[in-house]
Amino acid sequence: MTDPTPDPAVERRARRGRNIALALGLVLFVILVFVVTIVRLGGNVANRPF
Repeated sequence: MTDPTPDPAVERRARRGRNIALALGLVLFVILVFVVTIVRLGGNVANRPF
């Protein structure tokens, strides 16, 4: 039979891998939103009235 309590080191490594994947996905999403915003604004950024 297998041990019902998993090894804490294995759990830590798995959690760390999930956290890194989640952080990477979040960073990529923020970069995507930034790039789309800049592309949509285009050259009109400098023509804003103050």
